[in-house]
Amino acid sequence: MLEFVIPCLLGLESLVGDEIKKLGLSDVRVENGRVLCRGEARDIARLNINLRCGARVILVLHKFRATDFESLFQGVRAVHWEDWIPREGEFPVVGYSINSTLHSVPACQSIVKKAVVDRLSAAYGIAQFPETGRRYQVRFSIMKDEVTVGLDTSGEGLYKRGYRAHGVAAPLKETLAAAMVKLSHYNGRDPFCDPFCGSGTIAIEAALIARNRAPGLNRSFAAQHWATLDKMLWLDAADEAMDNEFHGKYEIWGGDIDPDAVELSRHNAELAEVDDIVKFEVDDATRFHWGGLYGRIVTNPPYGERLLEREEAGELYKAFGKAMDKLPDTWRVYVLSSHPDFERCYGRFADKKRKLYNGMLKCDLFMYGKRL
Repeated sequence: MLEFVIPCLLGLESLVGDEIKKLGLSDVRVENGRVLCRGEARDIARLNINLRCGARVILVLHKFRATDFESLFQGVRAVHWEDWIPREGEFPVVGYSINSTLHSVPACQSIVKKAVVDRLSAAYGIAQFPETGRRYQVRFSIMKDEVTVGLDTSGEGLYKRGYRAHGVAAPLKETLAAAMVKLSHYNGRDPFCDPFCGSGTIAIEAALIARNRAPGLNRSFAAQHWATLDKMLWLDAADEAMDNEFHGKYEIWGGDIDPDAVELSRHNAELAEVDDIVKFEVDDATRFHWGGLYGRIVTNPPYGERLLEREEAGELYKAFGKAMDKLPDTWRVYVLSSHPDFERCYGRFADKKRKLYNGMLKCDLFMYGKRL
């Protein structure tokens, strides 16, 4: 059995844990900012291809305690790095330290690198490594003097689905957008709307969830190129994911007042292969209306942090709140914002709130709806 660590944004741990459990992995443990689990080699591919809310998949190779550089060096050197990293492989080191005796991250990075080099030098009989081959990103974490060291199997973060080459200002990461959709309990049945769609991320993630399409099918991962892993693992994982897709009719809509943003959203939907089930239009969110009795709105309006001044954002929330008041009370509304006076501006206190982070920005997901 192999052990994995899946880092994630604070507030998303339980969602990531549920995703992993549905994939059938064992010993799932939820911690602050990460989820640990155990699985097989095939699960390296399954996790990377299927996870919607996790940041990346790290293969854990060793855990040990270290309060000085010598114990850190020896603990890292004890790993059989030669079983994973070929002599021409590139192996940069990144990591972090929290509440630990070894608190200097640059110093720890240097020690970890030296330990890996020393081990590989003994295994391959060479003193210097060209590092011209495939990347084997070494990652370490030190939390309360407990060291976890392993290899990053993902490469680029899992939020990079492959459908958004660039976005409009202040984009929302795909992993957070998927989490917002998940927290709205959207299942593809009701109309789904994002009146501040920007580059279309929330609506596209809703379409992927409605179709049960794995978010990682249109991208590659670092471990796909590792000689130690059978290439068939990735093909089998992709086949399994596609076999689990749904095919139906869905009502998913995104609107934005900026025509360029709408055009970009349509392009991104094509790249995500969901342009047949999601529609984008130029529209003013403050005049939003919909004819259906049921539905949900999940949206990420400007916060007043970068795109608009705070006072302007407050006026926007006020106008948007008035538009929402015209909807039947059977609708659910989910709004992500960091604005300290969002509820006052919007005109109503949320039925529920959930703290989330958009990058380093602390936000709340304000939830409105009788059926929450």
